[in-house]
Amino acid sequence: MVLRQGTGDRMSGKDEEFREYVVARGPALLRMAYQLTGQPADAEDLLQAALAKTYLAWERINDRAALDGYVRRAMVNINISWWRRRKLEEYPSEELPETPVGDGPTPGQVHELLEDAINRLPARQRAAIMLRYYEDMTEPEIAQALGVSIGTVKSTVSRAMAKLRGDLVIAEPVRAEVQPQV
Repeated sequence: MVLRQGTGDRMSGKDEEFREYVVARGPALLRMAYQLTGQPADAEDLLQAALAKTYLAWERINDRAALDGYVRRAMVNINISWWRRRKLEEYPSEELPETPVGDGPTPGQVHELLEDAINRLPARQRAAIMLRYYEDMTEPEIAQALGVSIGTVKSTVSRAMAKLRGDLVIAEPVRAEVQPQV
């Protein structure tokens, strides 16, 4: 993110404080944005939009310890807004393509399968999973971040995990049985 300096050679205290925050927390926030969008370019756009909202509200945010939560909440809200506006151009399939029979997937393939499965989740389920397991937030923190009840968080995470488990069933390799010789 490129920050424009104010008039003169020195940035204002607000600008400097915001710049330091972005430098320190930017990579972690970008990872969160990527998990929400599934696309690097979309993640950068999402983080940029959330940081712009944060910058505009910077002076109203009294608790600097809550900045990450503010930016995460902004990212979730913006992503949901974008998701609602976009036209559905890709149609998800109910079945995963067949996996080749062999020794099983490599760790890289497992990571890709997991990432693809997470990207197929609805926006709220994806956000809840990201906040719970990637950001290690508690259910009350997630409820506050998403603006829903704790019960909604529990059911949303439960449904998302069930969907992920169903999507990630990896077939055991077929093994020929050895017949005892008579």
